[in-house]
Amino acid sequence: MVQAVDVHKLFGELHVLKGVNLTVARGEVCVLLGPSGSGKSTLIRCINELEQISAGRMFVDGELMGLREKGGVLHRLSDKDIARQRSRIGMVFQRFNLFPHMTALQNVMEAPRQVLRMSQDEARRDALEQLERVGLSDRADHYPSQLSGGQQQRVAIARALAMRPELMLFDEPTSALDPELVGEVLSVMQDLAASGMTMIVVTHEVGFAREVADQVVFMDDGVIVESGTPAQVIDDPQNLRTRDFFAKVI
Repeated sequence: MVQAVDVHKLFGELHVLKGVNLTVARGEVCVLLGPSGSGKSTLIRCINELEQISAGRMFVDGELMGLREKGGVLHRLSDKDIARQRSRIGMVFQRFNLFPHMTALQNVMEAPRQVLRMSQDEARRDALEQLERVGLSDRADHYPSQLSGGQQQRVAIARALAMRPELMLFDEPTSALDPELVGEVLSVMQDLAASGMTMIVVTHEVGFAREVADQVVFMDDGVIVESGTPAQVIDDPQNLRTRDFFAKVI
C-alpha cells in the first residue's frame, strides 16, 4: 500500500530524512516510534504530499506521489492532481483542527459535500454512521467547545473516515490529550485496525504499538534504525540505539 524508496527530505541545510526505505502492506498497521526530531512526522507528511520530498520516490497503492516520470525526467504534478491523490488518504493530526462554528456532524459532513460532491442527505447519513463508529452519535449536535479533547479527536477521526480513505495516517493523535482521555482515542484506533484499515501511526504509546502493530519501525536522526514485529523491535531489539531508547521509555 505504501512504499518509500530512498526518501530524503531537506529543510534548507537541515537533512531530516536520510534515505528512508519503508514498505507497508495493505491492511497492515505500522507504528513509527523514536525520539522527538527523528523524522517520524516528516515521513508521514511526505506520504500525504503535505511535504515535498527532496529525493527518492514515494508510492501509495503503486502510484507515484506528487510526481510523474516522463523520458526519465521527473515532473511535479499539478495541484489538482496532487489533491486527487491526497483525497484517498485520511490524516489525523496532534491538534484536532475542527471548525469551531460547526457542530460535530457538520464538521464530518463538510469534506464529503465539498470534495466528493455528496448530496446533503447522503453526507448526513454517512457522517452519522462515522460518528457512531467512533462512539459519538449522541454528540452530533455539539460544537467543538462543548466536547472534551478526546471527543474532539474522535470527531477528527470520523471526519477523516468520511472521505472513505484507503490509508489512514496518524501524527501523534494523543499527544495533546490529558492522560485520562488517551484511552478512548486509542480504543477507536484499535477498532479501525481490527476492521482491516491500513494505518501508519506516529506515537509515543508503546503499549498501543505492542498490542496493535503488525510492524514497528524505530527511527532516529532521519533513518530507520530497526524494524520488525513488536516482539522483535520492542521486546528484543538488536540495535544498541533501539535498546537504549526502550530502556528509558518502558
